[in-house]
This record gives sequence, C-alpha cells and structure tokens, in this order.
Amino acid sequence: MADHPVLGYLVWAVLFGALFGYEALTLARPEAGLPTLSDAMGAVMRYQVGRWVLFAVWLWFGWHTFVRGWHFLLRGPVE
Repeated sequence: MADHPVLGYLVWAVLFGALFGYEALTLARPEAGLPTLSDAMGAVMRYQVGRWVLFAVWLWFGWHTFVRGWHFLLRGPVE
C-alpha cells in the first residue's frame, strides 16, 4: 500500500463535513439568523478588492492542491 497521509485525509474530511454541516444548519433553520455561505460570498464579492482576494485564494488553493508535486505524464520517471 502506498504511503498516504491518513491524518491529512481525516482533517480534510472534518473540514468539509463542518462546512456542509454549517450550510445545512443555516438552510434548515433560517429563523436562527445565521448567514449562509452564499450570503458570505455575496458580501465579499460586492467589492472589487474582495473579488481579487477571493480569486487569489482560489489560485493559491488550486496550485497547492493540484499542481505542486505534479510531473508531466508523458515524461519518464523522475529520478
């Protein structure tokens, strides 16, 4: 079995679970007065600086999630 960081997967699962749980709570109980994630994103994207910061965070997250450590598929094995 390959050496996978099980703790890292567990942390990501907990983070996404908390995110989806919060969204479910805010959508199921609108009388609680908690903002949904779309409300929060709307407040951030109302301003141009917020859109640029959100875009920068999206680029950073995508780079560190998908590109870093990647090698071109048609190249030989990295030695």
